[in-house]
Amino acid sequence: MTRPHPAVVVALVGNPRPGSRTLGAATALARTLAGHLGAGADPAVVDLAAHAPGLHAQPRPADVDAALATVAGADVLVVATPVYKASFTGLLKSFLDLYGPDALAGVVAVPLVVSATPAHTLVGEVHLRPVLVELGATVPTRTLSVLDADLADLGPAVARWWERAERPLRRALGALGAPGASEAPTPAPPAASQATRQATPAPAVVR
Repeated sequence: MTRPHPAVVVALVGNPRPGSRTLGAATALARTLAGHLGAGADPAVVDLAAHAPGLHAQPRPADVDAALATVAGADVLVVATPVYKASFTGLLKSFLDLYGPDALAGVVAVPLVVSATPAHTLVGEVHLRPVLVELGATVPTRTLSVLDADLADLGPAVARWWERAERPLRRALGALGAPGASEAPTPAPPAASQATRQATPAPAVVR
């Protein structure tokens, strides 16, 4: 699926508290990714705390439809949640449940999980990743899991994550034909010299 240039980066925040620290972390990560990937504009931010009253309303409010469209239109989607009961939030699940099968096809998702203890490091991998994949998103990197103590200065944690995440993230964008996929080319192995080729014996012919 080919998307127009430049890259579209969106942050989806599942913390039910308005103005949460999860919102701040998601915005910071989305801006960092936008800078690395050459996005042409500041990332859009969908803070579900502002849309919670309308998620189960019928008919569905226009602001919820707009949020769904913004998320589905991302090239790179930061999906951020605090840990609630050893999983991601019900608010985030309620929003994602509004999508049909493969509604996020063509989206490269980056899970971001904020927790109070290292015991919850795998929440993104065990609980959030399968839901995103079920909706058709590509999740090429490991979850960025950060502790509450990291939020005062998120830069070092993001830098460490990016060292391992950059290559699979760019490769996933390239496979989808999305912008931001370019990376330094891997040099081709040197060709064998003529002398080496001449010294290589031809295989014996068995008759």
